[in-house]
Amino acid sequence: MIAEAGLAALWFAAALAALQLILAAVGVARDQHDAMRAVRPIAIVQGLLAAAAMLLLIAVFVRSDMSVLLVAENSHSAKPLIYKIAGTWGNHEGSMLLWVTILGLAGGAVAILEHRLDQRTLIATLGAQASIALGFYAFLLFSSNPFTRITPPPADGNGLNPLLQDPGLAFHPPTLYIGYVGISVAFSFAVGAMVTRDVGPAFARAMRPWVLGAWVFLTLGITAGSYWSYYILGWGGWWFWDPVENASLMPWLAATALLHSVTVLATRDGLRAWTIMLAVVAFSMSMVGTFLVRSGILTSVHSFAVDPKRGAFILALLAIYIGGAMTLFALRVSTIRAGSTFELVSREGALVANNLLLSVILGIVLIGTLYPIVAAGMGVQLSVGPPFFDKTTGPIALVLFAIMAAGPLIRWRRDGINPLTQRMTIPIAVTTFALASLIALVPSMPLMPMLGLAIAPGLAVASVAPLWKRDLRRTPLFTYGMVIAHLGIAVSVAGMACETAFTKETLVAASVGEAKRVGPYQVTLEGITPIVGPNWTALQATLLVNQIGSNGEPAGTAFRLYPQSRYFANPVTTTSESAIATRAGGQLYTVLGQPADDGRWQLRLWWKPFVTLIWLGGILVAFGGTLSLLGRIRREARTTQRVAVPA
Repeated sequence: MIAEAGLAALWFAAALAALQLILAAVGVARDQHDAMRAVRPIAIVQGLLAAAAMLLLIAVFVRSDMSVLLVAENSHSAKPLIYKIAGTWGNHEGSMLLWVTILGLAGGAVAILEHRLDQRTLIATLGAQASIALGFYAFLLFSSNPFTRITPPPADGNGLNPLLQDPGLAFHPPTLYIGYVGISVAFSFAVGAMVTRDVGPAFARAMRPWVLGAWVFLTLGITAGSYWSYYILGWGGWWFWDPVENASLMPWLAATALLHSVTVLATRDGLRAWTIMLAVVAFSMSMVGTFLVRSGILTSVHSFAVDPKRGAFILALLAIYIGGAMTLFALRVSTIRAGSTFELVSREGALVANNLLLSVILGIVLIGTLYPIVAAGMGVQLSVGPPFFDKTTGPIALVLFAIMAAGPLIRWRRDGINPLTQRMTIPIAVTTFALASLIALVPSMPLMPMLGLAIAPGLAVASVAPLWKRDLRRTPLFTYGMVIAHLGIAVSVAGMACETAFTKETLVAASVGEAKRVGPYQVTLEGITPIVGPNWTALQATLLVNQIGSNGEPAGTAFRLYPQSRYFANPVTTTSESAIATRAGGQLYTVLGQPADDGRWQLRLWWKPFVTLIWLGGILVAFGGTLSLLGRIRREARTTQRVAVPA
């Protein structure tokens, strides 16, 4: 009965979403207050019913109820509990239910928390959110029902993809989905403001926390996903420009541009039309990502569905939502006032340049991702890989970093070249010194990593410059957030450049007792041992690692690493489990390969200097965004209290 209860909750949630949409439309169009008052509680109950359906699906996975088709196809009774729970969304139907659950809860949160907007604009926003939810409810109920029964039930299930049997599954998809849904809320705010012709600072201040929260979760999700694929796939890379990786990057790029634009609108009443357009574009990118992952059009470890009918359903939703929003924007753009003006040399001007460059990078990634798909549909097979993306986005990103360094040091409205140059003296000097040092010390370094390593310290100095000569105790929390987020970008850039320029790789066939050199380390294969895990068996290598001193002799304390080649019976799969040693100067990354005919074993060894800075920077960016969000919420609360006291 658990599955039937979950399906019933899903049907009731869909019915309430339809009712919410109808009442919002009637209330806003005819100014009927009774209809508008009913929208808020309906949105709350709808979110609770969606959450109930998700919890009931988790329950059938935990109970290993093989009479539910989704459980039989994607679980196994021998799986550890954490993978039974996380495996609920490690498949197509479960991930879509998680998506719509977060969507429903977000709509309920808007209904509970938002009291700053005009009532008509808020109700129009909740109506737009209901329309999005209704489309995904229909997708689940008519195309991807997660509670479908199977008769007779099998004795046991097929099991979860072994590549997904990792704690990362419990963290990576939910954070990404929260980010995607946060963008959908921003999109709904934009639609609501266009419907009521209420595009202004108040609308932007209401939307900004959702944009900022979505951006933080997208940053965490992408950072976690990058590290997860880095250590679980055994190929030693942190980003491969996989189409589904790009599907998560594109919404982040659009959300980054939207975040800066909505800040200008909220604080300076500028970029009104640009903010609306970016909200539509950001949601479009999240829908494109959903289509790529769940349409079966791509073959990837990240993708779930292989049914083209599902892809057609999502494509139809994309056309309805984005086409409708673009049509509304075209009809309303003439009514959106320009807002406050500003000079080219101003902080607003820097943010516009920032947004334009982000949009160019977004366009390149979108074209590079979709072009092979379109070509394949025409019978032409081609591949667009890392060389294309690195060469096209790299130079633009360097210009973007330079503008990002200057942006916080430019005054609002209007500034001068000479004063700005004086403020940028130290960051420019640091960048120049770093570039000269690299040319002198490492003249053979490729150009792009060299420029990245030169810009990173200058960007780091410029990032903390807004704190110069300020009373740090009185500095707003969101200013600290901006500083830390920009500093995180500088840290990540340094890590990417170091990993590209200095990585050492050794591919060898080693006998037991044989030593191999990689970077500053000597790795000795001590033996191969069979071991048994919870639902797998493995061959485990024992590697003795010694650091090599300047004289070529072992120096320091030796340590051991244990890479594995695992075998899963359900489903039948062999995976490589890397073993990684993290040190202050970087990571030693080891992978056990296949045995050779002569008794030797294949080993893949990498020394990656300062590669951890990539993910440390991502964490700093998300932490800075969190501080900014808390600072904005704190300021709004104080403003509300000051307004309430005279009353």
